Amino acid sequence: MELSCYFPVWDQLTQDQQAQLTGAAVCRKAKKDTLLHSGSADCLGLLMVESGQLRAYILSDEGREITIYRLLERDICLLSASCMMKGARFDVAVEAEKDSSLWIIPSEAYRQVAARSAPLANYTNELMAGRFSDVMWLMEQVLWKGMDQRLAAFLLEEAALEGTDTLRITHEKTGSHMGTAREVVTRMLRYFQSEGLVSLKRGRIELTDLPGLQALAGQ
Repeated sequence: MELSCYFPVWDQLTQDQQAQLTGAAVCRKAKKDTLLHSGSADCLGLLMVESGQLRAYILSDEGREITIYRLLERDICLLSASCMMKGARFDVAVEAEKDSSLWIIPSEAYRQVAARSAPLANYTNELMAGRFSDVMWLMEQVLWKGMDQRLAAFLLEEAALEGTDTLRITHEKTGSHMGTAREVVTRMLRYFQSEGLVSLKRGRIELTDLPGLQALAGQ
């Protein structure tokens, strides 16, 4: 996939700027569960997903995770290059949720081009604003939505991502996405099952009442 596919402002860059980005970009393969970026001390660079799926998450001091967003084909992760933004530090980790292929533009190379290109600098600000909106949305969910609403929304999101109503995901992994304990997820899923919303199998969660889950999630 060409780099131009990731940047709507590509045609507004000079040929030298395009060449600098293209020359700096490195293609990398990542197996499922590979940790690609581990926080503000690790300034990997700009991540661009060619195929597969990545997860950006926050890790608490107690070791609890919460997913802040997913990255799919043609998505860009700017937080993995936060060191190029003065005064900005984000302790966000990024891992491959599926076997993935991605492009990486080192932070310094990208910063140099953005410093000389107003269109690229503006697009970078738009990317950051979009990710900030994702984080604010997550805070809103955690602060104002009940666990039942959040879990219903998560199950629906997973079904949409995987293209199936039968999810092969553990209760522990679900808890990691939501920033809560496995026991809380298990208790809530059993309640969902008693209400006919899901059917629980070993290592699987089958969504049996999509309209009911949508209503619960407020969708």
